[in-house]
Amino acid sequence: MAEQSSRGEIFVVDDDPAVRDTLSMVLKAAGYEVICFADGAALLAVARNRTPAAILLDVHIPGKSGLDILEELQGEDYPAPIFMISGQGDIAMAVGAIKSGALDFIEKPFRGSEIVGRLDEAIGAYARRQAENASPKFSSLHFPGREPLTRREREVLEQFASGASNKEAGRTLGISPRTIEDHRANIMKKLGARNAADLIRIVMTAAQRAS
Repeated sequence: MAEQSSRGEIFVVDDDPAVRDTLSMVLKAAGYEVICFADGAALLAVARNRTPAAILLDVHIPGKSGLDILEELQGEDYPAPIFMISGQGDIAMAVGAIKSGALDFIEKPFRGSEIVGRLDEAIGAYARRQAENASPKFSSLHFPGREPLTRREREVLEQFASGASNKEAGRTLGISPRTIEDHRANIMKKLGARNAADLIRIVMTAAQRAS
């Protein structure tokens, strides 16, 4: 039974025992409970019936890859933020994971304080958005002939259209400014925007048509 002082459970998925031990020690010291898994199958068996505060999922794990597991969990619709853990050579793969629903990625090697800070921010932002229980303003906007935006892309677009900087948007959504930039680039590509001003024009035109 969880102690009352617990800040919630973190699921850690990594095949390296040293990484699992380090993350477990750091996160427990920060007040979280930690459940470690050496592979994705073990995570899936638990994560489908029990929702943690967040999941740290390594890209390279035995059997199904972290990306496969992310897909099976339906990352963007999973009721907790999922971070991908990646080595320096996996960054392109991690960015791809964000498009598949990961909230953000954390690069190896990492500092314990950085992990705790990123998780605190993401879990807090996720809880605030759940409490507001409001769909992004742009959820109903239609851009004829364009690939639809994901829910997280709509959240980023809403921040951008309200004038938030990458850093401010990242703080609100609990993700890194670099990941905000990745989302913004993807949004501009989907909507056919040549630059930031063009993106705002497209959004405002669509908003007028929808009203």
